[in-house]
Amino acid sequence: MHQKRRVTNLNWAEMAKDLYEELGVKRDASPEEIKRAYRALAGKLHPDKNPGNKGAEARFKAVNHANQVLSDPKKRKLYDEFGEDGLREGFDAEAYRAYRRASAGGGARFRRGQPQNLEDFFGGAGGPGAGGAGFGDLFGDLFGGNGRARPNAPAKGSDVISEVSVDFAAALEGAKLKLTLQDGGEEVTVRVPKGADNGDKVRVPGHGAPGRLGGPAGDLIIAIRVRPHPHFERDGLDLYLDLPISVGEAYNGAKVRVPTPEGQVTLSVPRHAQSGQVVRLKGKGVARASKQGDLYVRFLVRLPDAESEEIQRAVDTLNQATADSLRDEIHF
Repeated sequence: MHQKRRVTNLNWAEMAKDLYEELGVKRDASPEEIKRAYRALAGKLHPDKNPGNKGAEARFKAVNHANQVLSDPKKRKLYDEFGEDGLREGFDAEAYRAYRRASAGGGARFRRGQPQNLEDFFGGAGGPGAGGAGFGDLFGDLFGGNGRARPNAPAKGSDVISEVSVDFAAALEGAKLKLTLQDGGEEVTVRVPKGADNGDKVRVPGHGAPGRLGGPAGDLIIAIRVRPHPHFERDGLDLYLDLPISVGEAYNGAKVRVPTPEGQVTLSVPRHAQSGQVVRLKGKGVARASKQGDLYVRFLVRLPDAESEEIQRAVDTLNQATADSLRDEIHF
């Protein structure tokens, strides 16, 4: 059984009631349709394009969570069958299916793809019905064991599930966090592994609920939520960056500095680079275990914001030389 304990000074992520609706796709959407829908929404809702808009930031987080689940075949299968509860740490799908079969006809109702409150089934003495057989009794009968816990026997405490929000850079580089449990004032050190992503779990042994009758304490399970970055986007181990360049850099080519998780590198902008053109920096994405993703840089040609006669003359000259031929190749 898992319990929830609040942790102070943490940001909590709101989960969508229906992840398919969050992305605006059908339940039978293909992986490609899900990816396209996510890319479109993420580009529209990115905090860099909506500075100070808390609503857009919250929606961006919800869309990111939906993509994390639905783009993973295993997670998507669990979500389709059990809802958000199927994604919880320690969830036992086979045990839940067995309980569902045993409860058939007994008043318990399950609807595919909708979240269910598993605490009603996994928690508390007396189980699903007041005064009736508990969950442990049922599985004792199903699997040949004695489901009743001996009243005088030591028992391990429940695991405690909580969430922590970390910066984008801290998730990529790894970090050590000191958290304070609100109900007990206990300080806990949590090590976020390098390359951590949304939904990753960190287990801290012995910091869960106290054991019964001298039994060991349960574990603290921290779910990682990564705050969006104002410039970088992440897809698995790959990173994406929109890089502004000047008209001169685009036309003549240039060498520019680009930030990466491992520090700045020099990138060559090819001559006559076009706005929207993408180049790949191999091995400059997210490092996780023995794997390393890539960094995809998209050039965005930016015009100067300042007003001056000199800039205006240069723009007029450039326009006279190029405007007539820009759209010659566009036709039906």
